[in-house]
Amino acid sequence: MKKLFFFLALFIAVSSIAQTSNQVELEKQKLKQALIYGDQSTATNMMYNIIALEGEKSVYKDSLAYLYFNRRSYLSCFLATEDALKNNPTNIEILEMNAFSIEALGAYDKAIESYKKLLNTSNNNYHAYKIASLQFELKKFDEAYASIKKAESLPDSGTENVTFAVNQNYNQPVPLKAAIVYLKGLTELNLDDKVATKASMQKAIQLFPDFVLAKEVLSNLEVKLTE
Repeated sequence: MKKLFFFLALFIAVSSIAQTSNQVELEKQKLKQALIYGDQSTATNMMYNIIALEGEKSVYKDSLAYLYFNRRSYLSCFLATEDALKNNPTNIEILEMNAFSIEALGAYDKAIESYKKLLNTSNNNYHAYKIASLQFELKKFDEAYASIKKAESLPDSGTENVTFAVNQNYNQPVPLKAAIVYLKGLTELNLDDKVATKASMQKAIQLFPDFVLAKEVLSNLEVKLTE
């Protein structure tokens, strides 16, 4: 009799697992179709279903974060990345989305901490630049200067650009290396070191001769230095 109950319990367990597996596959097929048709609302629902079926370790938490990020739903993306990072705390792309989402929400202090976690994993000069730029926005100029010096010391891939708003009608993409030196110059200017600022702006222009904003700062600075 005990053997009968054992085999019955085993049969029920196997049947339940098979049923769950089949349900997961069905939800994945629905998800695939929703993505093909660009139906992001349905795709989101399918991902929630898959996560509910697969449990806490589901990799679809990452996919859900990507979906929210692409929709610019930054609060939802932040919450999804926080959950996904519990399973994979060193995933660079998830950390990037987490930090960017917090920044987009305007929580700069918290964004700085997230970018620092990201930098510890990536050792990427763009992430160090982001830390410095947020510290600069918060007028933490000493901290910004230390961060931008860190960014300047890290290797540069030569592939990253930073876009600056020159005026209401024109945005200029600038190579990251030149942008780093430009931000360093702005920080030096706010630390009242005009000589260092001039050298940094000259270097930024040397790195990117068409750098409009760097030329403007340098021109204004030269006027002040001759007064």
